[in-house]
Amino acid sequence: MSVSGKHVLVTGGGTGVGAAIAEAMAHAGARVTVVGRREAPLRDVASTHKFIDWKICDVTDAASVQAMVAEARALNGPVEVVVANAGAAESVPFAKMRPAQLRDMLDVNLAGVVNVWQAALGDMQTAGWGRLIAVASTAGLKGYPYVSGYCAAKHGVVGLTRAVAIEMADSGITANAICPGFVETPMLVRSVSNIMEKTGMTEERARGSLMRSNPQKRFVQVEEVAGAAMWLCEEAAQSVNGHAMSLSGGEV
Repeated sequence: MSVSGKHVLVTGGGTGVGAAIAEAMAHAGARVTVVGRREAPLRDVASTHKFIDWKICDVTDAASVQAMVAEARALNGPVEVVVANAGAAESVPFAKMRPAQLRDMLDVNLAGVVNVWQAALGDMQTAGWGRLIAVASTAGLKGYPYVSGYCAAKHGVVGLTRAVAIEMADSGITANAICPGFVETPMLVRSVSNIMEKTGMTEERARGSLMRSNPQKRFVQVEEVAGAAMWLCEEAAQSVNGHAMSLSGGEV
C-alpha cells in the first residue's frame, strides 16, 4: 500500500514540516489538500506540484473544519490520510501563564487534531482503511521549561493518539503521532529570536542552546518528518498503531 492515488489532507501545510509532508506525498502520487490560515504560503506550496490544492481554515473551529473537509472531498475525493500538523508554541514561565495562554495552546495543538481527525474519520470508516497521523513533539514525551502549556497540549495529543488507536484497531485505520525534537523550521527561527531577545545571546549560542538537547548535536530536518509520515502510510507499517515515534537523535 502506498499513498499513490490517495487523498491526503495536511493541516499547517503552508510552511516547514507541513509543506515538506505535502510535497513528499504529492511526489509519491497522492492528491493533497494543504490547509492553513494564510493564503500566500498555501499558494506557494500548491504551486510546487499539480496534485496539491489548498484550503483556508482555522483548525480550532470545528464547524469550519467540517466545512473545509467537505470542500476538499468534493475536489479530491474521500480523505484517506490526515496529517494533523498545525501547531504553535508560546514561551512563558508557568507562574506567569494566563488561562487564555493555556487555552490557546490546547486549542490549536490538541483540539485542532481532534477536529480534523473527526471530520475525516467517516471517509476512512467507509473505506475500511485510513491513516490518522499527528505531528506532536518530544514535548509530548518529556517536559521543557517555559513551555508548560505547549507540553501539556502535546502530551494530550499522545494520549489522544493512543486512545483512538485502540478504538480503531480492527477497522483498518491506524492512529500514530510523530514526535520530533527541534526541527529546522520557521518556528525554530522564532524560538531562537526569542532566546536572543530575552537573554542577549548571539544567534550561534541561541541555536546551540537548543541543539544540545539532541544527542546527535543537530536539528531534525523537515524531510525526516515527511519520511516518517510516508512510512506510516505503507503496508509495512500496518501494525504500527498508537505509537509515539520519537525523531530526536536519542533524546527521548
